[in-house]
Amino acid sequence: MPDRHRTDRPLRARAAEIIFGHDTFAGRLFDVLLIVAILASVLVVMLETVADLHDGWGVALRRAEWFFTLLFTLEYAVRLWCAPRPLRYARSFFGVVDLLSILPTYASVLFGGAQALLTVRALRLLRIFRVLKLGQYTSEASHLGQALSRSRQKITVFLAVVVTLVLVLGSAMYLVEGPQNGFTSIPLSVYWAIVTLTTVGYGDVTPHTVLGQVLASAVMILGYGIIAVPTGIVTVELGRTAGPPAPGRGCGRCGLSLHDADARHCKRCGDPLPS
Repeated sequence: MPDRHRTDRPLRARAAEIIFGHDTFAGRLFDVLLIVAILASVLVVMLETVADLHDGWGVALRRAEWFFTLLFTLEYAVRLWCAPRPLRYARSFFGVVDLLSILPTYASVLFGGAQALLTVRALRLLRIFRVLKLGQYTSEASHLGQALSRSRQKITVFLAVVVTLVLVLGSAMYLVEGPQNGFTSIPLSVYWAIVTLTTVGYGDVTPHTVLGQVLASAVMILGYGIIAVPTGIVTVELGRTAGPPAPGRGCGRCGLSLHDADARHCKRCGDPLPS
């Protein structure tokens, strides 16, 4: 009786190389076809919500949706089968997204309209970084993530101040305008304060008294100043995370001297930099 591990190990290894790898032609072709399928499936979900198209092509769009769901279900099962650590893959970001991309269609059998959540498949398009060999940008994403993490306390304090401001300003506007001018409750007035402070300005609720308009003008001007605060916080932390350039470390081959402090190779020609 042949050893089971000897018969299925090459097949699993080959499948893992194609599905999880990106250095081979087969792996890159699989990723490109997968991205095309993801784009097509998201397009089908979007088109199904258009009333005219749904009336004329509803059955065809529904069948296409089930086709993509079964296709991605098979892909997810194969990924679990050939992954070196199936549980680790299932709990990873893409593993969770892969699972969420197929559950809504099955849930729609029990709960109508749940298939609209299939647009989560768009998150799978992040694989394009691997297909197009844009891995060098992952370090930049890491810097951004570190900057956001380091500034989370400052941003939390900032958001707390903003929440306090909209509560106070909304309550003040409720007292100034009152229900007779459309500010029928404090929650509605707080909603107005949020819309105005963020400079969105829907215009569905507007002040009518002179004092209310003066207060609204002050909130608008305050909003312009507040918008710049989180941007400045993240920008400062991003600069600290990336680190200043080291102009003294010049490349001996091309002469480029502006490199990051932790750089080991020239960003222009790739030659090793002097330590």
